[in-house]
Amino acid sequence: MKVVLASSSPRRALLFKQIGLSFTIDPSNVDETVSERLPPNEIVQVLALRKGMDVSSRHEHSLIIAADTVVCLDNKILGKPSSKKEAGEMLLSLSNVTHEVFSGVFVGLTSDHGKSSQSFTFSERTNVTFSALSELEVDHYIETGSPFDKAGAYGIQDDLGSLFVKKIEGDYYNVVGFPINAFYQHLKVKLPEIHQQLFF
Repeated sequence: MKVVLASSSPRRALLFKQIGLSFTIDPSNVDETVSERLPPNEIVQVLALRKGMDVSSRHEHSLIIAADTVVCLDNKILGKPSSKKEAGEMLLSLSNVTHEVFSGVFVGLTSDHGKSSQSFTFSERTNVTFSALSELEVDHYIETGSPFDKAGAYGIQDDLGSLFVKKIEGDYYNVVGFPINAFYQHLKVKLPEIHQQLFF
């Protein structure tokens, strides 16, 4: 079974390697504009579905996996910061409070001509609590350049980003960018033959 990761995220690729999947990478370039009136758990599923269907059209007889992850504070989505000022504001807003990380995942099988034959989507939520951050700590982290390619301006897997996380409730890997356990369990129930092929 050919597995296609519809993402250019190096973190997702590392997680796929960690669970022993052989895969190719074909990122989607679809428009990611979506109504902000939707709740975050629906937004990530809509975007994962959009990415997955876009990449599906290019691959016959394949398993397509797409994902989207957002960081939310008080129902406001925090994207990737575009400046040092924005990164600092994001990080200080997360100081000493709990925020949410949502991932949406699309999993689909394709047949001839890249037509989708079976597919499903789901979302996963993890609560993340930061300890209190000083402006000095935030400024030092920003100077590493790490916040700028990450939603919410931090990476839980980073050397310094990991120092800020006081506790999490839920799947750690969901915060990294892909909910491994939920993917495994959903696949087992909804596509059991594919689950067997990939993991046994």
